[in-house]
Amino acid sequence: MTPIPTGTPPHPPAARHGGTLRLPAELLAAVHAHARAAYPEECCGALLGPPPRDADAPRAVARVVPVPNAAADGRGGRFLIPAAAVRALEGEAARGGLAVLGFYHSHPDGRPHPSRTDREAAWPWYSYLIVAVAADGAVQARAWRLADDRTAFLPQDLRPGEEERG
Repeated sequence: MTPIPTGTPPHPPAARHGGTLRLPAELLAAVHAHARAAYPEECCGALLGPPPRDADAPRAVARVVPVPNAAADGRGGRFLIPAAAVRALEGEAARGGLAVLGFYHSHPDGRPHPSRTDREAAWPWYSYLIVAVAADGAVQARAWRLADDRTAFLPQDLRPGEEERG
């Protein structure tokens, strides 16, 4: 007789992992420079690249686009990219045969982990690159993706990638 399994089955790997974000070193360096320049406020911007063939396919960033932080106050712990700016980024990306793959922002004197505010404002599918920046200019970056059910951010592997040419 075969025993009947009890308890909760393990989640499939895709449920615990957000996939891979490929980011060329020179583009990551540009994001780091933006974070340092904006310190002690949060910086923000978009990650553009070829549309992935499906939601779980690796994402390859071809361009980073800095966006002014439009938060009215508290920019040391908040950022805002207005809807009109997102639409403009989508149009810019489409004209170049690209898509908005996600967004980046910094956490001044923080960790490169999503905050509760980040989760409340994030959208599933997009990649989120978070850069911790310190007063001495030290930076550390991690990539995340919000689960479809919005309950948690899933870590993404942040890998160097070759810059896409169009």
